Amino acid sequence: MEAPGENKEIVFLLADDHSIVRQGMAILIDEIVPNAKIYQTSSSQQIVEMMKKNGVEIAIIDAHFPDGNSLHVLPQMKAENPDVKILVFTGLEEDLHVLKFIKAGASGYVSKLSDEEQIRQAISDIVHKGEYFSPLSRNLMLQLVQNPGLINPLGSLTKRELQIAEMYAEGYGNLEIANDLDIKQNTVSTIKKNIFEKLKIENLVELIDLINTHKI
Repeated sequence: MEAPGENKEIVFLLADDHSIVRQGMAILIDEIVPNAKIYQTSSSQQIVEMMKKNGVEIAIIDAHFPDGNSLHVLPQMKAENPDVKILVFTGLEEDLHVLKFIKAGASGYVSKLSDEEQIRQAISDIVHKGEYFSPLSRNLMLQLVQNPGLINPLGSLTKRELQIAEMYAEGYGNLEIANDLDIKQNTVSTIKKNIFEKLKIENLVELIDLINTHKI
C-alpha cells in the first residue's frame, strides 16, 4: 500500500463484538490517521458485505465472534478485494495462532494485551507499510520455511488419524472408537500410537490441547 497522501481519505472497518474495543481503536485511528473514515460491525457475518458496500481499505478484526470464527472470513475478504489490509487484533496467543491467520490472508497481528504504543505502531505500519508483524511473528515465519507443520501440526495426520484424534478429544475410548468405525480395537491402538509419534506428544491431555488449539 502506498503511503497515504495528506488529503486521501482512508476507509477502515473495525470488526469486534465488544463496543468498547471498537471505540478505543477508533480513537487511536483518529489520532494516527486524521483522514480516516471508520465503519464498525459487531458481527463476523457482516464483514465482507460491509467491505463491498463501503470500499474498505484497512480492516481491523477480532479472531472470534459469537456468530463465527474470523479465520474463515479472511479468505473471503481477500477474494472480494485482494488489496485490503487486514490487522487481526485479538486476545489469542500470538505464538500459537499468528501463522494460521497469515496463511488465511492477514497483513498483521497484534495482541489485545499489547501496550498502547505497540497498538499505535501496528496501526501506523498497516497504513504506511501495508503490514505489521512483531519480532515474534517474523521469527515464526522464518521457522515456517524449515517446518511447515508450525501452522497446524494436525496437518501431518491422515484423514483417519485426524478422525480418531478428534474422537479421543470428544471423550471416546478405544472400544467405542473401534465399534463406531467398525475396525479392530488393536487397529485403533496402532493408529493412536502413530498419532502420538507424529504430534510428538505422550498422552491424551496433550492431544486434547492440540485439538482445541488448532481446530478453532
